[in-house]
Amino acid sequence: MTKWVYTFGDGAAEGRADMKNLLGGKGANLAEMSNLGLPVPPGLTITTEVCTYFYDNGQQYPADLKGQVEAGIAKMEQLLGNKFGDKANPLLVSVRSGARASMPGMMDTVLNLGLNDETVEGLAVRSGDPRFAYDSYRRFIQMYGQVVLDVEHHLFEEILESHKLDIGAHLDTDLTADDWKQVVAGYKEVVEEQLNQPFPQDPHDQLWGAIGAVFGSWMNQRAITYRRLHEIPASWGTAVNVQAMVFGNMGDDCATGVAFTRNPSTGENKFYGEYLVNAQGEDVVAGIRTPQHLTIAGKIENGSKLPAMEEVMPEVFQQLNDVRLLLEKHYRDMQDIEFTVQQKKLWMLQTRTGKRTAPAALKIAVDMAREGLIDQKEAVKRIDPASLDQLLHPTLDPKADKKVLAKGLPASPGAASGKVVFSADTAESMAGKGEAVILVRIETSPEDIHGMHAAKGILTTRGGMTSHAAVVARGMGRACVAGAGDLRVDYKTQQFTVMGQTVKAGDIITINGSTGEIILGHVPTIQPDLSGDFAELMVWADAIRSLKVRANAETPLDARTARKFGAEGIGLCRTEHMFFDADRIGPMREMILADDTTGRRKALDKLLPMQRGDFVELFRIMQGLPVTIRFLDPPLHEFLPHSDAEFEEIAQLTGKDVAFVRHRASALNETNPMLGHRGCRLGITYPEIYEMQARAVFEAMVEIEREGGAAITAEIMIPLVSMKKELDQLKALVDKVAGEVRQASGKKLEYLVGTMIELPRAAMTADKIAETAEFFSFGTNDLTQTVFGLSRDDAGGFLGSYQRQNIIERDPFVSIDVEGVGAFVELAAGKGRKTRNNIKLGICGEHGGDPASVHFCASVGLDYVSCSPYRVPIARLAAAHAALNPGQTIATTA
Repeated sequence: MTKWVYTFGDGAAEGRADMKNLLGGKGANLAEMSNLGLPVPPGLTITTEVCTYFYDNGQQYPADLKGQVEAGIAKMEQLLGNKFGDKANPLLVSVRSGARASMPGMMDTVLNLGLNDETVEGLAVRSGDPRFAYDSYRRFIQMYGQVVLDVEHHLFEEILESHKLDIGAHLDTDLTADDWKQVVAGYKEVVEEQLNQPFPQDPHDQLWGAIGAVFGSWMNQRAITYRRLHEIPASWGTAVNVQAMVFGNMGDDCATGVAFTRNPSTGENKFYGEYLVNAQGEDVVAGIRTPQHLTIAGKIENGSKLPAMEEVMPEVFQQLNDVRLLLEKHYRDMQDIEFTVQQKKLWMLQTRTGKRTAPAALKIAVDMAREGLIDQKEAVKRIDPASLDQLLHPTLDPKADKKVLAKGLPASPGAASGKVVFSADTAESMAGKGEAVILVRIETSPEDIHGMHAAKGILTTRGGMTSHAAVVARGMGRACVAGAGDLRVDYKTQQFTVMGQTVKAGDIITINGSTGEIILGHVPTIQPDLSGDFAELMVWADAIRSLKVRANAETPLDARTARKFGAEGIGLCRTEHMFFDADRIGPMREMILADDTTGRRKALDKLLPMQRGDFVELFRIMQGLPVTIRFLDPPLHEFLPHSDAEFEEIAQLTGKDVAFVRHRASALNETNPMLGHRGCRLGITYPEIYEMQARAVFEAMVEIEREGGAAITAEIMIPLVSMKKELDQLKALVDKVAGEVRQASGKKLEYLVGTMIELPRAAMTADKIAETAEFFSFGTNDLTQTVFGLSRDDAGGFLGSYQRQNIIERDPFVSIDVEGVGAFVELAAGKGRKTRNNIKLGICGEHGGDPASVHFCASVGLDYVSCSPYRVPIARLAAAHAALNPGQTIATTA
C-alpha cells in the first residue's frame, strides 16, 4: 500500500528534512523540527504524490487516502486529548500548502478549521474566553469562504468595517464576544446568499473542502505565473499540511510572529522579525495591525515606540532566540521561522530557508564560512550567479517612492535617471555638458552607438533581450529596458505617451533595467560595492573553476572595466564599433562609396592609424592577456546615412553627386542583411579592408614590443565562415601582411588565425575548417538565429507567447538551446579537436554571461567563455558552480 500520509509531533516524526520532494518544504521541516525536540503542534502531511495523482486522475484522490488521513487525525487526538468535531472539547486544525520550493503568498491557507455553531461554544467554555472563540470562528468563515467557497474577500470586509463603524471601534481587538457573534451571523448570511446553501457545519466536510482547495490552488493563475517566473515545474506538485491549531489570539499573554535568524536585507547576524500580541499569523503578513519588533535593538533602529517582545515576554523571547540559534546551526543557513505563543508557551509552526537580497546572500555566505558553519565551496554554491547583477550596477533605493509608468523587458541590469532624449546626437551633446540623459528610441541601430555610450540608460519600444539595444547596453554596463510596447514614441513632437501620460524631451524618467520598470521622475540609486565580501567570494570561486572567462570589449573603458571585474583576456573585439566615432565615420563612408580599389585604399589609409591606435591601447590594458580581434562583420549599409541632410554632407565630403550617394546607399541595402554581404564575404570581395585591419593589428603589436610591454599573442578572428576555402583565402592574406610587417620591423609577431562558428554549415564541416583555423569561437547569437531561423530583433514579439504556451521554456537568445544550438556547438567542438587536438575553443555570444549556458560550455569542454564586462563576475561564479556540479543539467528550449 502506498504511504500517502506522514505524521509529526510530540518529539517524533515519520519524515525528515531530506524528504522535501515528497513532503514539500513545510512538511519536511515540520518533521525535522519535531525530530529535534522543538515544540511543534502535532499534525500530518499529505504528500506531493497525492497532488500528482489528483491531477492525473480527473481531480480524484487515491482510494486509501481517506483512511490514512483519519488515522493521522486520530493520532493528533491521542497526543492532544481533544477530538476533531467534538462539541465540548474540539480539535481545530490549520490546512496549509507546502511545495518543495517556497512560493510565499501564492498558495492557499485555512486556519481554525473544525469550528461550527456547536464547537465554537465548546471552545468558548474550555478557553474561558467567548470573545476569543467567536473571533476564531469569524476568521475561519472568512478564510474558508474565500479560499474554498470562492466568496469574494471584500464582502466579508464590508460587514466587519460596517460593524466597527456602527459601534465606533477602530481596531479588531476593540470588538467584544457579542460583536463577533453579530459579525459571524453576517458572514454566514453572505455565504448563504452567494452559494444558495448554508456555511458547511460538518468538520469532516470542511477538512476535505480545504484539502481540495489547497491542491486546486496549485493550478491557480498566480501560482502558475510564479512558477513560470521562478522556473518551478508544475509536475512537482504541492503537499498539504494538516496541523493542530495553537492560538495567538487568546489574550495578552499570546502572540504570533515571523522572524529571520539573520537580517534578510543586509545579512547582518542579528535576530530580525516582528510579532503581534493577541493575534493570529495572518494578521502579521496582512498588514491589518502595525507589527512590533522582536528585539529592543530592532525597535530602536526603526524608531518604533511599540514595546519589543524582548521587553514584553522576556522568557519566551529567550526560548525563541535559543531556537533561532539551534535551527541555524542545524540547517547551516539563514532560516525564516513562524511561531505562535499561546498563554506564554512557544510553538514553532514553520522553518524554511529564508529569502534574502543579493547583498544579504553574499554576506551570509561569507560570514557563515568564516564562522565555520559551511566551507568555502558551499559558500560559493550558495550564491546564485545571476543575482550578482544586483551587485554590479547601481540599484534603486528600496525606500524611495516611485510612480511606475509601464514595464518592458529587463534587458540590461542597473538603474538610471536622466532627461529624456530621442536621438543619439542629442544624448551625446547633452551628456557632454554634464547632463544625465536617458536615450529613448523605437529601436537602436549601430549608428546610435555614440549616443548609447553617452546616455545613462537606454529605453526602446521594440526588440527583445538580445536586441541591438540590449546587447550593446550590457556590454557598456548601461541600464536598458527594451521592448516596452505600451509606449508610443513620436520623434516629430519629441515625446512619448503611455497610459494617458505624456513624457516630453527634457522630462526626467528613471529606468530599472533589472525589473523593466519605467518610472516618472528621479529615483535615488545606491552604488555597488565590489570590495570586501564580494571580492573574497570571487577569490574562492576562481580557485574552484577551470573554465576561463574573457570579456567582449573594444573600447579602452570596456577593457579596463573587464580587467577590474577579473576578465582573463578579450574574447571578442568587435572592430566595427570602432568606425562609428565622429572622426572615423567619414573615411569609412568614403571607403564604401569609392569607385575602385584605389579609392578604397585611399580611404582605408586614413583609418589605419586610428585602428592601430585602438589596438595599441587594448594591448596595453590587457598586459599580455589574449585579445581576440574580429575583423569587420556587419553589412556596409549600416555605416551609411539615412537622412537627406546626411546624404548632402557625405556628398560634399567625398566629392560625389547626392544622387550617386543615395543610389549607392540604396544598392547596398539588403533584403536580409543577417544572411547577406557581411562577415568574411566582405573580406573576400574587398580584401583591402581585412588587409588594413591585419596591418593595424601587427603594427600595434610591434609598437607594444618597442615600448617594452608584455608579449602579445593576438587572435585574429574571421567572422561568418561557412566554407574552408573562405578561411584559407583570408588566412593567406593575414599571413602575407604579417610577413611584410615582420620584414619591416624585425619582430617575431606571435598570432593565431581562427574563425567564428556561427553557421550550421561551419559546424557540420568544422573538421575541415580546423585544418586552417587555430581556434574556434562560437558566435551563439547568430548560430541561434540561423539554427532556429529567427531574427533576434523581431522574435521578442512572439517568444513570450511561446513561453506562456510551454512551447519553449526559455528564450533561446538568453539561455542556450541545448538540444539544437548546443548540439551544433558540441558537434563542431568534437570535429575541431579530432583534426587539431590543441585547438582553442571559446564562446563569445551573449550566452557567455548566462549561468545555465556557462554550465553547458563547461560540460562540452570549452576553454573559455566571453561575455560583456559587467557579466564577467557572473560567468566566473557560474564557472565555479559548473566545476562543483559537473553533472548538473540545464533546461532545454524545446
